[in-house]
Formats: sequence, structure tokens, C-alpha cells
Amino acid sequence: MKFRLAVMAAMGLGATAVMGQDACVTDAFETSAGELKITFLGHGSLMMAFGGKIIHVDPWSRVADYTKFPKADLVLLTHDHYDHLDPVALRSVRTAGTRVILPPACARQVTGGTVMTNGETRTELGIQVEAVAAYNLVHRREDGQLYHPKGEGNGYVLTFAGKRIYVAGDTENTPEMKALSKIDCAFLPMNLPYTMTPEMVADAARAFRPKILYPYHHMGTNQTELVALLKDTPGIEVRINKMK
Repeated sequence: MKFRLAVMAAMGLGATAVMGQDACVTDAFETSAGELKITFLGHGSLMMAFGGKIIHVDPWSRVADYTKFPKADLVLLTHDHYDHLDPVALRSVRTAGTRVILPPACARQVTGGTVMTNGETRTELGIQVEAVAAYNLVHRREDGQLYHPKGEGNGYVLTFAGKRIYVAGDTENTPEMKALSKIDCAFLPMNLPYTMTPEMVADAARAFRPKILYPYHHMGTNQTELVALLKDTPGIEVRINKMK
């Protein structure tokens, strides 16, 4: 396993830090059709740029001032919790021509979107989009209900000219996740008690072997635990960041 410390701009959620584009960190990846850029906004929010198109994932006003970012050609929403479905941020990036992909639970709040259910695949703006089931197996609320029931949330695998990017959403190490293949870059949540422990993330990573692994949406979870768990696993580069 290779390990890189990516020093991100501070995004603590207690004293809210709202970021403009110039304060964010971007990683770039080469594809057969040009460069893919992924900008780390914070928490579960990402922005991707490819082929002149802008894709926003789970825009949230608490981590970024979306009036300072490019408008979206495509928006992906993973589920309907407030830190992933923020109507204010969505209005800031959405235009009349913006495509919005969302799971059924989000369609109750967002009009004009395209609903994708777990396991469905479609193509938007020349990008293949696969909806991967995102749900809890173990972690529950005090009333016994899972934080994220099966069928209510999507993760997404996006294929950019052969480069496959997996954004997991809020989930644990499900069989659907572990069955993925040929993932170049994965964003896996590590926000306790709502998503995965470092051990769960390591278990999933060993199963589907992403070339690059970003723990994200990790709040106070110690990312170095994940590094230690995967230190003897070849072929996976863990990139640490401040996507709290």
C-alpha cells in the first residue's frame, strides 16, 4: 500500500468554514479523453470537471459558497439527509439545463430530477453512471432503525473515458460495494456511528481493490487507523484529506 498525505484546507464543521473555489484542493487524473479534475469541497461534497462539463456531488452550503463555483451540468445526490440534499446549495449550482440524478427518496424534495434505483445504469453527458446500493448493515438508531435503510440511497460509479470513480455515499461495507471491480478511485465514508469504521473500510478495500482510496465524510474518525490496517495491502494508495 502506498500512502500520501494530502494537505487539504481546514474544513471543521463546528465553526463552519465556507470555502470558495480558490481555497480548495484538486486532484487531476489522466483519461483517454483528457484530464479529469476532482475538487474536494468537504464532508461528502465533491466537484468534478471533465470534457468541459461540471459535475457536483452532494453540494452542501456548510462546506462551500456555491455562488463562487461553476454551475453544474450534472448533479448527483446520494440520499435525502440534510448534509447531502441541501436545497440552497442545489439552487446555487442548478440551471434550467442541469441534469440531476437522485434516488427515489430525494425525489420527494427535488423536482425535475432523474430517479435511479440501486443497480441501475444510464449514460449522462457521455458519462456512464452506475447506481450502487448504499445502506447500513450494523449501525442503528436508538429505536433500532438502521441509519440508512437499503433502497433509500445510492452510491455512484462514474466512468470517464475508461477511468472509473466510485463515490459511495453513506453506507457500510455492503456486498454490492465489495463486488465492484476495476475501480480507479474510491471515496469511502468513515463517519461514526452513521457509516463505516476503519476496519469496515479496510475490509471493503481489500475486496474490490481501488487503486486510490480517499476516506471521506470522516468527521472525527482517525484516518491513520485505516492507513495502518492497509499498510501491508499492495496496490492501494490511501490519500488522507480533510473531507470531514
